[in-house]
Amino acid sequence: MLTKRANRTIGTALFGLATMAMPIVTAGAAQAHGFTQDPPSRQALCADGTVTGCGAIRWEPQSVEGPGDFPRGGPADGHLCSGGNDRFAALDDQRGGKWPATRVQAGQQVSFRWKITAAHSTESFRYFVTKNGWDPSKPLTRDQLEPAPFHQVGLGGKKPAATVTHEITLPADKKGRHMIFAAWEIANTGNAFYSCSDVDFG
Repeated sequence: MLTKRANRTIGTALFGLATMAMPIVTAGAAQAHGFTQDPPSRQALCADGTVTGCGAIRWEPQSVEGPGDFPRGGPADGHLCSGGNDRFAALDDQRGGKWPATRVQAGQQVSFRWKITAAHSTESFRYFVTKNGWDPSKPLTRDQLEPAPFHQVGLGGKKPAATVTHEITLPADKKGRHMIFAAWEIANTGNAFYSCSDVDFG
């Protein structure tokens, strides 16, 4: 773990140096990399026009990249859905709890499909869900999520395909509106890609 953390730290530092030295090149490389399409994430709903007034995320649904190692690391509370990226702050706006929500059932098996536009060496895909009694009108924070992922898939550094589907059994003790917070943890950088999917357990 220490070696991995050290590698992430070194990689982040080198990326920062590269950014200063070659701003034009890194600006192009920032066109990242993956998001959940089904059940639709907030960025997917913005990209297909289901939700309007989303700003830049409409054109870059794959680009919600932020600090990794969630929940110990990761974006700041209140900025989880945007990955801590101010350009995508519309994703953190709860809109009074009115985001479209996919109907699901507690204990149901659901296929989570990711669209990967640029494959990366992958540590894992991890799925968190909000606690019972959370307030869907308030920005998402760590203390509103169950502390452990209810599902995770490790890749051991392998690169995923262009489409990744995970068959996931949803928690059996949920009802009403919830958020599923998905994290794609990258193995060879300090970053991850995030997607927030609103669901309704009925």
